[in-house]
Amino acid sequence: MIKKATAILLASMILAMGIDGFIVPYQLLDGGMIGIGLIIKYTFGFRPGLTILFFSLPIYIFIFFYRRRYFYNSLHGLLISSFFIDLFAPLRGQFHLPLIMSAILGGLLVGIGIGTLLRFETSTGGLDLLALFIADKWPLNVGIIILIMDASILIIGSETAGINLAFSTVIVCLAGLMTTLLTVKSDSHS
Repeated sequence: MIKKATAILLASMILAMGIDGFIVPYQLLDGGMIGIGLIIKYTFGFRPGLTILFFSLPIYIFIFFYRRRYFYNSLHGLLISSFFIDLFAPLRGQFHLPLIMSAILGGLLVGIGIGTLLRFETSTGGLDLLALFIADKWPLNVGIIILIMDASILIIGSETAGINLAFSTVIVCLAGLMTTLLTVKSDSHS
C-alpha cells in the first residue's frame, strides 16, 4: 500500500513537471484528457487540472457502474495528478530549452508518469481510465489504445486551438512509447 501511494505521488509529480515545465510554455499538446484540459486552457484560460477533473466525471460515473475496482483504484490518481498539474503551474517558463528538446522532455515525463500510474492500476482519469477498461475487455495494450485516442485529440487541438501539430505529435508519440514500455504484460512461457 505504501509502495503504491509513493508511486502515485511521484508519478503525478513527474507528469505535472512534464506538462507545466515543458509542454505548456510552448503551447503544445498532449493527448487524452490532459490534452482536452490543455485545449481548454489555451482557448479559455481555465486551469487544466481542474478541467481534467470536471471532464473526467462522466467517465468515472460510467466506470463506477461497470468496473468499480478501476473507479476506486483510479480516483486518487485523478485527484492527485490534477492537483499537481495546477500546483506546478509556476514551472511554466522556468526551463529555457529549444522547442524540440522541450517537446521530447515533456513527452518522456508525461509517458513515465502515466505509465507508472497505469502499472499500479491507477490513472489520471478520463481517457486513460477508459483505455484501461477497453484493454481489460480486449487483448490490446493500454499504451496503444491511448496512442489512438491521443491522435484524435491532437487533430481536434490543431483545428480549435492552433497548436503546433508536429511537436505535439512528438510529445504524444514519446508519451505513448513510454506508457507502452511501462505497461507491457510479459508472457510467461515455460
